Amino acid sequence: MNTDLRVLVLAGGLSYERDVSLKSGRRVLDALRGADIQADLRDADVSLLPAVQADPPDAVVIALHGATGEDGSLRGVLDLCDVPYVGCDARSARLAWDKPSAKAVLREAGIPTPDWVALPHDRFSELGAVAVLDRIADRLGLPLMVKPAQGGSGLGAAVVRDATALPAAMVGCFAYDSTALVERYVAGMDVAVSVVDQGEGPQALPAVEIVPRNGVYDYAARYTAGLTTWHAPARLDPDVAAVVAKTAIAAHSALGLRDLSRVDLIVDPEGQPHVLEVNVSPGMTETSLLPLAVQAAGLDFGRLLATLVEQAARRGS
Repeated sequence: MNTDLRVLVLAGGLSYERDVSLKSGRRVLDALRGADIQADLRDADVSLLPAVQADPPDAVVIALHGATGEDGSLRGVLDLCDVPYVGCDARSARLAWDKPSAKAVLREAGIPTPDWVALPHDRFSELGAVAVLDRIADRLGLPLMVKPAQGGSGLGAAVVRDATALPAAMVGCFAYDSTALVERYVAGMDVAVSVVDQGEGPQALPAVEIVPRNGVYDYAARYTAGLTTWHAPARLDPDVAAVVAKTAIAAHSALGLRDLSRVDLIVDPEGQPHVLEVNVSPGMTETSLLPLAVQAAGLDFGRLLATLVEQAARRGS
């Protein structure tokens, strides 16, 4: 392990997920320092680029959530500065960030994902809200899942079990994004599979089962103690667990990702996994799913991050 590397951890930003990002950044910072890697924490603000250009780090770890860390824009800027970073490139990040686009790629690759429709706010208004919602409910059936086409942490997401609740769910979704993704709700076990590549190809860590107390894994359930129970590894039949792992790796590869990602899935009662979305900048807090998976796999979190940092630094050199 190269302990001479200088690593910059980026956290914070201006998204709705700023507080979570800062917690992730501090966790990553502590883990890297625990692995004897020289690391510093910096916010993604106007001082970032001058600092990076004046004293370029060997590699960057992006612990930013929301658009800043996941839509590919920051990665593109780092590319312009010739600063390597852990994780996928800008193009793949943009693709994964836009859920309808990512789902289209997954569907084309033969990877199961729930049927969906993406509805921009302008079209929603122009075509008549009542008529559009009636058609969506008829076509996809109830219940439905409504969530922002771009975004994370469960913000703006809602399960709609009655058609009369659909308008309010759409309004709540549009508060976070100008486009709503409405997809068929799949009942089953909610699991997350973290995919990491330590130089030997992408590998799936043990799936983490998510059991929110109120039945919906929303923002409060993710980050409020006591509202969610996690099982790592998930309570899956071994054969089903193998299919889930294979599906997660396929999704990671289909979207052109590298280093690490988190694939969120539903496993239906027949044991069939359905990919919901793929996150290129997974949370790293105490209650985040990737660290739970790392622990379940018997890996050291700091050493794993150090390996990914070394890979990024080699790409830069």
